Amino acid sequence: MLAGLSQANEPEPLAATISAQGAGLYRISLTLRHADEGWDHYADRWELVDEQGNLLATRRLQHPHVDEQPFTRSLSAVRLPQGLEKVTIRVHDSRHGYGRRKVTLEIPR
Repeated sequence: MLAGLSQANEPEPLAATISAQGAGLYRISLTLRHADEGWDHYADRWELVDEQGNLLATRRLQHPHVDEQPFTRSLSAVRLPQGLEKVTIRVHDSRHGYGRRKVTLEIPR
């Protein structure tokens, strides 16, 4: 579920998936779009948070994606606390911080 409105130059999450890998581990994939300009301004990470906003995992984006938009990156072997029902993904860029749009996923059991 996408929430909020996107501002110009904010990172924009477009789609996300979560799948169980077994043994309490999950793989999360996010497709996002951002007007990366180079090393001074690019989407530099996305973060997985719980319903209270506690940080659960971070996927660092190692370089600008100027000519690759939108793009998808994944994070595997993410251990989530038992009893957690939903997680939210927020995207960060190197100049403006966190975008207002987020994606919320229900955790498969």
